[in-house]
Amino acid sequence: MRGAVSPPGPKGHFLFGSLLDAKRDELDFLARVVREYGDVVRIRMLNVLAFVLSHPDDIESVLITNHRNFAKSVFLTESQSLLGRGLLTSDGDAWREQRRMVQPSFHPQQVARYSRSIVEQVEPLLENWQDGETRDIHQDMMDLTMKIVARVLFGDDIASETARLGDALRVFFEQFDERFGFYLLPQWLPTPGNLRYRKALGELNAMIVKLIRRRQAAAQGNGDMLSGLLGALSESGKALTASELRDQMMTLFFTGHETTGLALSWTWYLLAQNPRVETKLVEELRSVLGGRLPSYDDLRRLPYTEMVFKESLRLYPPAYAVVRKALDDCEVGGYRIPSGATLAMFQWSVHRDSRFFDQPGEFIPERWENDFQKRLPRCAYFPFGAGPRICIGDGFAKTEVPLLIASIAQRFHFDLVPTHPVLLSPSLTLRPRKGIKMVVRRR
Repeated sequence: MRGAVSPPGPKGHFLFGSLLDAKRDELDFLARVVREYGDVVRIRMLNVLAFVLSHPDDIESVLITNHRNFAKSVFLTESQSLLGRGLLTSDGDAWREQRRMVQPSFHPQQVARYSRSIVEQVEPLLENWQDGETRDIHQDMMDLTMKIVARVLFGDDIASETARLGDALRVFFEQFDERFGFYLLPQWLPTPGNLRYRKALGELNAMIVKLIRRRQAAAQGNGDMLSGLLGALSESGKALTASELRDQMMTLFFTGHETTGLALSWTWYLLAQNPRVETKLVEELRSVLGGRLPSYDDLRRLPYTEMVFKESLRLYPPAYAVVRKALDDCEVGGYRIPSGATLAMFQWSVHRDSRFFDQPGEFIPERWENDFQKRLPRCAYFPFGAGPRICIGDGFAKTEVPLLIASIAQRFHFDLVPTHPVLLSPSLTLRPRKGIKMVVRRR
């Protein structure tokens, strides 16, 4: 029994610990320490003690078996400046009450109704593309999913505001990364970065509040999520306050377009490098759809499209890490974890572990055939998290992204621009630092 023993890990700098090594290339640093030290690795970042967990059994113990002993980490609580105290950042009883109030909006029957709004937003995008032009496909996917989530959440079209919202989110991410580079530089310091950060937050907040008020002023609901939340009541019979409504809608807006936009972006990136997979995907789409746009009922007839999506999430999970804080001393993987310590579980590394996935670095959608996922350890594949706090929108994403893949792939092929490097930028999500430049080819 090793319960009283602290796990191994890099010694690091006497003052900074491993902070500088991680900042140089977080994902490379992660792969190296897991390879050198094993499934539980102790890391110090300045005065922050962190443990990286890489075995599905240990991850399951944190996210599922003993989940009540672990709270949200500083990385998510810091994002309250954007998300407030919504589902993503709240804990305990407050989170449970919010989850109960929001959950009906994600019922499968509701998601099926949203599917029409999803597909309707694709046609204008496809009509705007010119054969042979070079585009930043990541930006196009973010704009598309932003329009979709606005329609689903607010019953509104924000095409005129998309560019401004996109710019504000870009600034937010840039400054969020910079602030974490100095381990939470105080917001009150009047640095140029902090001033840009506050301006971006103000613009995002003003737009969400504007959309909420516009929706509230309408005569009646039209089936959008905001209408559902306006009528939702807690167990004690209370409705959401204006502040709570803003926090929930900001959270749903951010998570509802950021992660799906990234999932699509990385899917096109992978398909462009794997022509065999793309050919098989297009054959399925032509056979089932015959050139028309897909519907919700088509999804069950598109199994390879679903496998392409699952494999893309395996290699490039938009939410690439789950981080928790230990509330009390505990044991994980046979090692002692002190109260207050941070535990980090990276889908990025677990999804690429050769113990669970053959040819882990290869894009092979066929690996998901014959109920492969059921034979995996419970937390070997967890792109949406796991346990009680699994992403509330996982069912929506599993509908939206395959519908969009099917809509776009049967009409267009993408070639990567060889002179444009695709660089990973791990932040709150796994983003391409300078976009993904591709040449659009009409089929």
